[in-house]
Amino acid sequence: MMLSRSLAVPATALLASLFCTPALAQLYTDCNPLNATCDADPALGTAHTFIFNSSPPTGTFKNTAGTVDYTADTGAGFTVSKKGESPTIISNFYFFWGRTEVIMRAATGTGIISSIVWSSDVLDEVDWEFMGGNITHAETNYFGKGRQDFQNAIYYPVDGGDVQNDWHNYTNVWTNESLKWYIDGSLVRTLLPAQANNSDNYPQTPMKLSLGIWAGGDSEQPQGTIDWAGGVTNYDDGPFTMYVKSARVEDFSSGKEYSYGDNSGDWTSIKIATGNSTAVDAINTKPESADAGSVSEKWEGLSSSAKSGVYAGAAGVGAVMIAALFFYYFRQRRRGQREAALAAQRMEQDRLELERFKKEGRDPDALGYEGAEYDAATMGKSANVNTAVYSMPGNGSDNDSRSNSLQSAHGMPEAAAGWDATGSNMHSPMPLIQNNGPARNNSFGPFSQSPGMPNSFPPPTSPPNGSRSFSSPGAQMRMGSPGPQNGGYQSLDHVQSPTMMQPENRSFSAPRAPGGGYGGGDGYFDGNGNGNGYR
Repeated sequence: MMLSRSLAVPATALLASLFCTPALAQLYTDCNPLNATCDADPALGTAHTFIFNSSPPTGTFKNTAGTVDYTADTGAGFTVSKKGESPTIISNFYFFWGRTEVIMRAATGTGIISSIVWSSDVLDEVDWEFMGGNITHAETNYFGKGRQDFQNAIYYPVDGGDVQNDWHNYTNVWTNESLKWYIDGSLVRTLLPAQANNSDNYPQTPMKLSLGIWAGGDSEQPQGTIDWAGGVTNYDDGPFTMYVKSARVEDFSSGKEYSYGDNSGDWTSIKIATGNSTAVDAINTKPESADAGSVSEKWEGLSSSAKSGVYAGAAGVGAVMIAALFFYYFRQRRRGQREAALAAQRMEQDRLELERFKKEGRDPDALGYEGAEYDAATMGKSANVNTAVYSMPGNGSDNDSRSNSLQSAHGMPEAAAGWDATGSNMHSPMPLIQNNGPARNNSFGPFSQSPGMPNSFPPPTSPPNGSRSFSSPGAQMRMGSPGPQNGGYQSLDHVQSPTMMQPENRSFSAPRAPGGGYGGGDGYFDGNGNGNGYR
């Protein structure tokens, strides 16, 4: 295939173009450092994945023969459709010790050779080659300084599909200690320097990457080349296309350029100049067509490190969103639990209140529970009060018992004729004691200080059963009086709700005094309301 294989000694580019077919002239050197002092080689000085869904960055690769088509689906297409075609691209940069990974599909066709090649200025060479008539194997090969050694080629089967219809990863890893070939990540071959003519033929100088296709079975090729390629190529069976989806190149050195310190071609003579490489600038320059194309094309154009950054960023955003969702979920759950507990507490309170209403005989749907409703029109006739009322009948009969009956305001007896609730001398809505008739209805309700009432009645006691019956004539007849009375309230600690004091220990059993009064001890009360009180 290569110039180093077809000629016994390395030739210049001019001689190659004059005496060799275009296919055999794919690899050449403008200046061979073994014979002359040459300019420095521009370094890659970095790692980059070239996605061939569009043309590679300007200044990174160049076409040496034919035309290469770039599409989003199949990447770079290298096609041989007629005699003399051998489309090839070769890098403008060099790497010194490094790694390449090429994702490709080989071309069909007898005698058609698909190739991945490394080459140096001194014609050190590392190869992957695929014959169009062999769909199961890949050939690995190497050369040192262009020296012919056809025993170097070894063929390896490609598992997981054929080489022409399936995408495969073909990788080389190269150091000063070993050269390795991998197929889809599996190591298939290792070359040590000692195995290559005691390191003299070991590839060890800065390399360029070349991708291309050519017709090794062309009828004008030497018969040995045609036999190696698998037979004579029939162009009528074409076109024949090799596809390359991507190529990742890693330069294990870093710097601006590489130069040879002598004419030995030994790796120890290589000098590395510091600085930024032109390849890095070309890779980082945004092409004019970068805004064109689909999202998938732009994605494929990203380097693996950029894709890793996108994945990491997306994972971080996803993690933050998931954390935020969990935080919101648990916060809402706690809030819901609190609200449910409050609702259950309110329901329990309502239930207890309803049970209390039922026990007290109240209707929960009624508007009022205490006393009569307020009615201004009838307020003077039926007072809306809950306090006890004492009735002291005084009709002068002998069987009149000294009995006080407690009645509610709603059961208040009808007023006697001895008083007039609408009279001009009334200062209270409650009846006053009258002394101008033989019959007296002594019914009293709560009222403020009323004139003509004795100030010496002690307050009555209240039996536990709620009925108020006294044998003492000193029944309290001023239930609503706020002021202290003789023998009555002793203190007013609670102004809004005064506490009744217990009466003195008195017992009266004397019969009614003549004239309607009551007698007890030495005191008396005549029928005209006069008396000297009780003692």
